[in-house]
Amino acid sequence: MTIVIAIASGALALAAAFNLVRLVRGPSMLDRAVALDVMVAITMGGLAVQAIATGDPWVLTSLLALSLVGFVGSVSIARFLVIRDREDR
Repeated sequence: MTIVIAIASGALALAAAFNLVRLVRGPSMLDRAVALDVMVAITMGGLAVQAIATGDPWVLTSLLALSLVGFVGSVSIARFLVIRDREDR
């Protein structure tokens, strides 16, 4: 089981590194917003792996709160970009 956890942690770290590159180099604001949303999902995956590794069910409440924050953040960024796009026209 520890091999699976190590592989999952490594894959999440690699995904976070690639996502960080997209976050920095993203040519548009929308690319950066999507990269931030993906970073929240990667963080949630890391917390889930940690919950499985330690057997601590209390981490799941943190996952729930983080998912709600990620959703509200994504919706608010999308609304901001739509309003900004209308003003540019």
